[in-house]
Amino acid sequence: MPSQETTLLEYRPNDPAVLADPFPLYRRLRDDDPAHWSPSLKAWVLTRYEDVKKVCLDTAGMSSDRLRPFFAKLPSAEAARIGDLVRYLTLWMVFRDPPEHTRLRRLATKVFNVKSMHALRPNVQAIADWLFERIGERGELDFVADFAGPLPALVIMDMLGVPRSELARLKHLSDEMALFIGSARDSAEKYARAQAATQDMARLFGELIAERRRSPRRDLLSELVALEDEGERLTEDELVATCILLLFAGHETTTHHLANGLAALLRFPDEAQRLRAEPKLAAAAVEELLRYDGPIGAQVRIVQEAQEFHGRSLNRGDRVFLLMNAANRDPRAYPEPDRLDLARSGVPHLTFGFGAHICLGFPLARLEGQIALPAVLGRWRHIELTETPRWIDSMVLRGMQAMPLRVRS
Repeated sequence: MPSQETTLLEYRPNDPAVLADPFPLYRRLRDDDPAHWSPSLKAWVLTRYEDVKKVCLDTAGMSSDRLRPFFAKLPSAEAARIGDLVRYLTLWMVFRDPPEHTRLRRLATKVFNVKSMHALRPNVQAIADWLFERIGERGELDFVADFAGPLPALVIMDMLGVPRSELARLKHLSDEMALFIGSARDSAEKYARAQAATQDMARLFGELIAERRRSPRRDLLSELVALEDEGERLTEDELVATCILLLFAGHETTTHHLANGLAALLRFPDEAQRLRAEPKLAAAAVEELLRYDGPIGAQVRIVQEAQEFHGRSLNRGDRVFLLMNAANRDPRAYPEPDRLDLARSGVPHLTFGFGAHICLGFPLARLEGQIALPAVLGRWRHIELTETPRWIDSMVLRGMQAMPLRVRS
């Protein structure tokens, strides 16, 4: 543990009040302890925009490879019990450093790029319309379960050629994996459940990959399987790991983006009406909604080269939590950061990260928000929450378990 004395101010991510509204605490951390040592996390917590951006850009001094050191410390019997978690999650490009990260990302972007994702616009629109049809004329719904959850999951499933009949199963498996990836609570149960979910998902994608090898289709999974660049290909395990990553990251974060975005619009009804009246604002509106209350609570790095932030020494091996939503509300970067302004301009938000590790799927998340949120506002002129949202217990993800609404056309 670093030698500096901790302050009375402490970041406790499991505190129900912090889960519901972390922004008052973020404000205090930014102002009073911007390089905060958290005894409960045994890690540093950075909250200012420039600090978070600096770490995101520092691939030499800060490592994203946080899972392999963690798994290496586990007793061999325990590591064996979560063998599939170790096998596949350590191959996720988000948990790798250059040169492995560079190779995996270079290969993946041959298939998953801005052009291929924007080609999905008609499909995103069709899925949104289909979900509206399923909701029908109901006056009450759970926005997460009925719309924000299924939409991005179905988009990713279509991309990968997964039958839509698997939606409920894959949503459940993804939620089980989120227990390990996002929760700050340490329990044997979450490892066992995440292991079982990863094993099940790997089996499904292994079968789909084998099927595409036998009979390629016109989908992105077939392109990924056939991908070759200068003699390099993804290994079988890398293919499976990439599919799991795309499904998990591609729908969990966008679900929360859509729900958090709608909640912000309900909090600022004048801005919601502005978007209804000016659909061309959609692109700028989505960026502001991602800044205001984004779906990524934190990213994690491991210090490789000792460095100093605000008089605190971060030593090699220390963990660092980058609180993206705290950085996105930093008044040093944004005027009146707690106000939603759909026409805001200025520095880019850090919701998807920055630099080499910026989220591979961010063009798709943006596209889904640009299509879905104006469509929701257009379908229902009156939207109100019927109860206080229940926020998920996660510090990596920021989102709601459920979002009960009363709506009227």
